[in-house]
Amino acid sequence: MRTTFSQLPLTGVKIVDFGQYIAGPAVGMLLGDLGATVVKIDPPAGPMWDSPANAALNRNKVIVNLDLKTEEGLEKARALCAEADVLIENFRPGKLAALGLDFGAMRDARPELITLSIPGFASNDLERREQRAFESVIAASSGVFTDMGLNRVLMGINPSFSPLPLSSAYAAQIAASSTVLALQSRQVTGRGDHVEVPLAAAVMEGLCYNSIKVADMPERYLTQREKEIERRRVEGLPMNLSYEELQELLDPFFRSYMCKDGRMFYVVCPSHKYHAKRCLEVLGIYDELVEEGLTSEEDTYKPYAEWTSHVSLGVYPMPKDWADLIAARMKEVFMTRTAREWVKMFGRAGIPGGAQLWLQEWINDEYAEAAGLMIDLTDPVYGDMTMPGPVVWMEESGEEALTPEPRRWVGFEEALSILKKHRTDIPEATDANDQEAWLTGVRVLDLCNVIAGPHSASYLARFGAEVIKLDPAEPLYDSWNTVIYGLSQMRGKRSILADLKSRHGRQVFEDLVKTVDVIVWNAPDSQIKRMGLDAESLRKLNPDAIFCKLDCFSGVRRGVRTDYIGYDDLVQAATGIMTRFGGAMDRPEEHAHVGTIDVMCGFGGALSVATALYQKYRHGRVGRGRTSLSANSGLLQVPFAYDYKGRGLFDEPSGPEANGWDSLSRFYSTASLRHILLCAYEADLPRFRAVEGLEQLPDVAVEDRAAYLAHAFQNQPATEWVNRLRAADIGVAICENIDALRARNEQVFDGTPGTDRGSYSFSIYPDHPSGHEVVQLDPYAVRPARGKVYALNPSEKFGTSTRAILSDLGYSDAAVQRMLDAGSLSTSWSKTYLPG
Repeated sequence: MRTTFSQLPLTGVKIVDFGQYIAGPAVGMLLGDLGATVVKIDPPAGPMWDSPANAALNRNKVIVNLDLKTEEGLEKARALCAEADVLIENFRPGKLAALGLDFGAMRDARPELITLSIPGFASNDLERREQRAFESVIAASSGVFTDMGLNRVLMGINPSFSPLPLSSAYAAQIAASSTVLALQSRQVTGRGDHVEVPLAAAVMEGLCYNSIKVADMPERYLTQREKEIERRRVEGLPMNLSYEELQELLDPFFRSYMCKDGRMFYVVCPSHKYHAKRCLEVLGIYDELVEEGLTSEEDTYKPYAEWTSHVSLGVYPMPKDWADLIAARMKEVFMTRTAREWVKMFGRAGIPGGAQLWLQEWINDEYAEAAGLMIDLTDPVYGDMTMPGPVVWMEESGEEALTPEPRRWVGFEEALSILKKHRTDIPEATDANDQEAWLTGVRVLDLCNVIAGPHSASYLARFGAEVIKLDPAEPLYDSWNTVIYGLSQMRGKRSILADLKSRHGRQVFEDLVKTVDVIVWNAPDSQIKRMGLDAESLRKLNPDAIFCKLDCFSGVRRGVRTDYIGYDDLVQAATGIMTRFGGAMDRPEEHAHVGTIDVMCGFGGALSVATALYQKYRHGRVGRGRTSLSANSGLLQVPFAYDYKGRGLFDEPSGPEANGWDSLSRFYSTASLRHILLCAYEADLPRFRAVEGLEQLPDVAVEDRAAYLAHAFQNQPATEWVNRLRAADIGVAICENIDALRARNEQVFDGTPGTDRGSYSFSIYPDHPSGHEVVQLDPYAVRPARGKVYALNPSEKFGTSTRAILSDLGYSDAAVQRMLDAGSLSTSWSKTYLPG
């Protein structure tokens, strides 16, 4: 294990990890990569999930095999727990306590202890809490597989399977960030906490941009695909588009193009003021399209009826006539060069775009290795392995994080000795140092755009942080990107608009920097230095401020693509997610959900903030936290993101035809025409003897199981099969729909965060500031026992708080007005909240 001289921020934090499968062990991995000492407890026969992925999930851990069904095993486990700062488990609610390891009793004896539970469904969800909640069961129950993206709906592939462990990956990041937030709060208060993060709630938070419902959405924000879905539903037409037909409904700046070398290149620049123009300039077709009438509206936030033309470059979505024309020319030009050439040209020109890769290529990619996004480790079981590098790190200690210790099996006495080497130093708990929420008194400046960065800051607001969102006086992104996304990621924030290139705007910016504890930005290093937020310059402005950065391609080390800009979809292309989802190089598809990696990276950004705060309070060091979309893609693909000598094929389920893992874990249609997701293993076969209608399954040959089950499931409706299978404790779920889940679990906003309402919770905002009725997910995935979680205020209109924030900084009303008149500040981008 690491020495006490380590500079990693969580050095000295002692963790006992009871986690199995992915979510629990992944939390231990994230915290171990940041320097925590982790003792992993496995059953005598080894982990419940036997996978090479455990080499990554259990790095930086020592493993002790204990039988928790014996008194000896329990006593040893209790002895280890007595030395820990943090305990982690991810079983069904109450299971560990029933064995004799009661986290509540341990906290009563040691109030400074932090305990983390990651159940499948919430402990206060009486309907579902006892279900066998495997990854795919959670996904099916939470609407992940149904209406899975506009593409799959139009192709009539419904439900649609994905092997990505969304629930576990989101839960791991949320649980890790909340654990460290509890740790940093303990350094202030001396008090521990119990935190629950249900997988179902975590995946819903990951899908919050998909589940939001806005009444009377202006037509200008509807894409060609959305319009086609509505047309087919109104006219009673089937959803049967081919992949090729579907491509012609995509925006030209948000799709893949075939290149000279037979590899697809993904362009993601649909809604930035300059990206689309730069794209056409690099392709050499900008001038000719302008001659044909392509225009760029100066102010796209004014009503659409007031535009000089029906099209504006840099606005998403584009009208179909121009989309078709531009796409046709782009197809021709992309065929003149290889994908590798286009990567270099787009990257150097500051245009988001990249080549489609397979996961196997990404794992062995030279840049991924050079940047530390993929690292090498010698595992005691599999030998030399390549696996994802650290997901979150600190700039000053990131290099140390690139050389994790391989997992190591030890005896109980050695594990206990390892924990006892570290001393826990926390203040005495008194009324004077208590705080209502984990981040009470912490002030955050959010300089981010799009989803990942702004989402991280909004997440911090629920724990009591005061968040100020600073945006340009004139927007760089169109309203589809800012206002629509902002309905989710602007919650709990105050908004100020300032031109940082102007003298007065710069002064306002510096005054804000001097007053905050944390600054969050998703910008390349060159821009950060230009703004005076590099480490040396920031020390002069505010030596106590913590700076955390999120971006697209960064790893611990700099590389040729570090400063390339990009978005979620681009990382999906670069890391093999799109080729897996589509199933072939000539038919890649973006993973169906908005912000698949973005939201996870936002939670990773929050982990970096929490870690930097803990390091400051515990070790007295002011650090700079980091994460990236590319780094988070490793966590999202952790079940298969590894390579070693003798590894089998990269053959995880892929393509639109995939319906599960095998005959015991896949979709089946039922007599009610509703699909169920069966999730069983070979060890579960004897359980089927007790299921009426499936008694003969254990006797059926492996190759005949799918046919047997498909025929049997047609004899009863979905609800009946779910009842029968659950009675035998077999994993199963009806494939739910997000719209239906929302409708069944919504209520008018009552000022609470939803943490008391089970696994699913939505609030209706009839009087939302946008003027539209909005229904959206509650901030409810993190459920602390002590720290308060706040219901977030609805997103205010951009610029609403400009005057108030300036007043707080000491500016007079007259001075503020002069800056507004000069254009250095703004109180709005548009007349209406949502430009129509």
